[in-house]
Amino acid sequence: MDLRLMGFDHPLFHHIMDYAGDDKSSNSSAPSRTFMLDAKAMAATPADVKEYPNSYVFIIDMPGLKSGDIKVQVDGDNVLSISGERKREAEEKEGAKYVRMERRVGKLMRKFVLPENANKEKITAVCQDGVLTVTVENVPPPEPKKPRTIEVKIG
Repeated sequence: MDLRLMGFDHPLFHHIMDYAGDDKSSNSSAPSRTFMLDAKAMAATPADVKEYPNSYVFIIDMPGLKSGDIKVQVDGDNVLSISGERKREAEEKEGAKYVRMERRVGKLMRKFVLPENANKEKITAVCQDGVLTVTVENVPPPEPKKPRTIEVKIG
């Protein structure tokens, strides 16, 4: 996220985002710029997680985003990834400029490791009034096995 968009246009702040280094410098032990931006996005995206008997529900604030701007994915490692990006609104009138800009712009992201009993095929996502609700159903527990009776023959 460009700090200048948040009102930090002072030269003192210009080098802060370069602190993490460049993505191409894999020899460095410092985290990459992409990692730092993703970490910031995750820290700034509030979420609640509820466990129900048959499902898990993730509630994430996604202010200003439409459902088409939000991406919900599950990868092979059972990681639920939720992301989106709130862009700065285009200025409506020529010559208008922001006097103060406090609303957050930039990337929104959260990642959750799903439990083993989560059914990756039964996930729904609904966005209403800037709040995304993702429901992940549980795999039903296996039915208890009935004992099998074996006939004893006289032999």
